[in-house]
Amino acid sequence: MARTKIVLAGEGGHGVQSIAKILVEAGYAANKKVLYIPNFGVEQRGGVSIAFCQISDKEIGEPRFSKGDIVIMLSDRAIDRCSIYVDKDSTVVYDSSICNTRPELNAKEIIGIPANQIANDEISARVFNIIILGVVIKATGVLDIQDIKDAMIAAFGKKFDENPELKEMNFKALEKGIELMETKASV
Repeated sequence: MARTKIVLAGEGGHGVQSIAKILVEAGYAANKKVLYIPNFGVEQRGGVSIAFCQISDKEIGEPRFSKGDIVIMLSDRAIDRCSIYVDKDSTVVYDSSICNTRPELNAKEIIGIPANQIANDEISARVFNIIILGVVIKATGVLDIQDIKDAMIAAFGKKFDENPELKEMNFKALEKGIELMETKASV
């Protein structure tokens, strides 16, 4: 596997940093080389939050990268801030239920996923970011779903133990994200 470069961007509160942490924890547990660089403004909620992740079978020599293999954009401001990380070889995924316009970028593929709407209508707003995590897993093929589930259990184990329905809801959201990417659903 070559190095996979992932950019996740959304508003504060969208959970992009949580997604990134789960990705790198799962990658580390699967004996991959991982790197995570958070980037967010002074506002914890309401500002644009960006997470840069790299997952590879080989050493990662350069922590920064200029273009992502996959760029996830979860708000209009995230589109504005992260368009610079997209090129003709990038796959762009945006939340078609939050973003007012489809990103017009020179990318390999641009996919609209109504993750926020599905989270609210079918599961729970609390698992919006886990739907996105499923999208990333399916789009990149960089990690096995079991690695991700194990990392989620490690991250949320105490909450899952206290509320087993929460674990089921998160796993359902993960599967939903994978399914959305398989069908490349768009609204």
